[in-house]
This record gives sequence, structure tokens and C-alpha cells, in this order.
Amino acid sequence: MLILGQGHVVQPGDGRIVELGVTRMRVLAAGQDVTRGSFTLAEFTGPKGPWTVPHLHRGMEESFFVLDGEFTLTVGDQEVTAGPDGFVMVPRNTPHVFAATTDQARCLVLMVPGGLEEMFYELGGLGADSIRDPAVRAAISARYDSVPVQMG
Repeated sequence: MLILGQGHVVQPGDGRIVELGVTRMRVLAAGQDVTRGSFTLAEFTGPKGPWTVPHLHRGMEESFFVLDGEFTLTVGDQEVTAGPDGFVMVPRNTPHVFAATTDQARCLVLMVPGGLEEMFYELGGLGADSIRDPAVRAAISARYDSVPVQMG
């Protein structure tokens, strides 16, 4: 990471890496450290399959921009497919879940406001696939704005 004057630069291969089992997160701009809480930007990379459990955020919008591969996102009661250059924004209080539908997929996730990266740091310390474990997510969500829900 290189900080230029008032800017923030992350070169390829830089950024905080968090292994989450099914997916790998690379933090490009942390809400707590870089953006003063205004947003978090992270890149997620991983294989085909679900990357999380159905959940919602009460005080945060979450946006997904697909870089490689393809994803199926269920947002509320609507299922959408997004490929490279596809963008999906999930409003606050909207249940959602997403899964990669290709062998390798990669997306940018913008979280507004920032701070949710702290949940991923904690999940990364708990072992493989804790991100998809509803019991683990329920316990951790008490501290973060990522509440597991039932969908469909």
C-alpha cells in the first residue's frame, strides 16, 4: 500500500488479504483505516458455489461489480445473473445472497458506510467456510450489521 499526499493507492497483490474458505477477500480501502468510515471497498475471489448465507444490512448499502466469471444474486425475491461488468446494488434492509456460478469468479464489493470489513477479519480467524455457517454468522452479526435471514 502506498499513500500519496491525501490519496490512497493499492498496487496489484497489495491490500489486506483475508482467507474465508470459499472466498478470499482483498481489502482495497478499509472503512476504519482509510475512508474514515464512509465506505469499504474489497475484492472477493473464489470458486463456484455460494459465498455467504442469506442476510441483510440495516444501515448499509452493498454493491457488487463483477470483474470475472458470473454470479447469481438473490435480492429480496428477485434472482439476477451478473457477468463481467455487471453491477448490482442492494438497498438497506433487503435480504440478499450471492453465489459464483462459474469455476472462478471475482467481484468488487462496495459497502456504504464502511466498517463491515471488521466482520470479515473476525470470520477469517475462525476457519474455513465460517462465512457460510449460519450459527457462526448469527453470533458475529450481533456486533456487525450483517444479519442472517430466511429467504424464499
